[in-house]
Amino acid sequence: MQDKSMYNVNTTGMESLVSTNKVLKNTYMLLGMTLLFSAITAGVSMAVGLPQGAALVLMLVGFGLLFVVHKMADTSKGLLAIFAFTGVMGASIGPMLSHYLSMPGGPALVMQALGGTAVVFFGLSAYALTTRKDFSFMGGFLMIGLIVAVVAMIANIFLAIPALSLTISAVVVMIMSGLILFDTSRIINGGETNYIRATVGLYLSIYNLFIHMLSLLTAFGGDD
Repeated sequence: MQDKSMYNVNTTGMESLVSTNKVLKNTYMLLGMTLLFSAITAGVSMAVGLPQGAALVLMLVGFGLLFVVHKMADTSKGLLAIFAFTGVMGASIGPMLSHYLSMPGGPALVMQALGGTAVVFFGLSAYALTTRKDFSFMGGFLMIGLIVAVVAMIANIFLAIPALSLTISAVVVMIMSGLILFDTSRIINGGETNYIRATVGLYLSIYNLFIHMLSLLTAFGGDD
């Protein structure tokens, strides 16, 4: 009886591990495709000279599509929804990228931000995968930090304080780094079993990490 019980425990553990690895594999595969699609739509947005006003509208549409993605994540339409969402979000940063690329040294700054984002993402993901630590305890802290950052961003639209803008970008970079650890840990430890939702979480972390890292690099480069 004891041997049979041990066998059942081992079988359950193996099934759980296989399921987790499948979610992880599907998440990274979908994440790569959605990031590539975002890059393409951003390029199209830049090529057609999308105005800033239209970009703002697209970003608002993107937020609406985010709810659609979460609602359809358990259905076959979830994949269409996530590509619609990431495509719109990619297009929305076209004008911003055009602005940075037109600045002296802008292309180098954009490449540095891309490289820095990649290093942070792969480094933190590798750490979470290697150590397999549970970072779920960070959830509450990260959520509070995110809310405070959003409120500060809205306030700074009216205040327009450069120092506050830099502080917000630095805080967002740290929060997004924490979210990469948090989300990867949830996948590894079975806290997230839907690869579409897992992809959305990591995509948003990378998206915001890149934008705010670019802002910081530009400020420190003295070109902003």
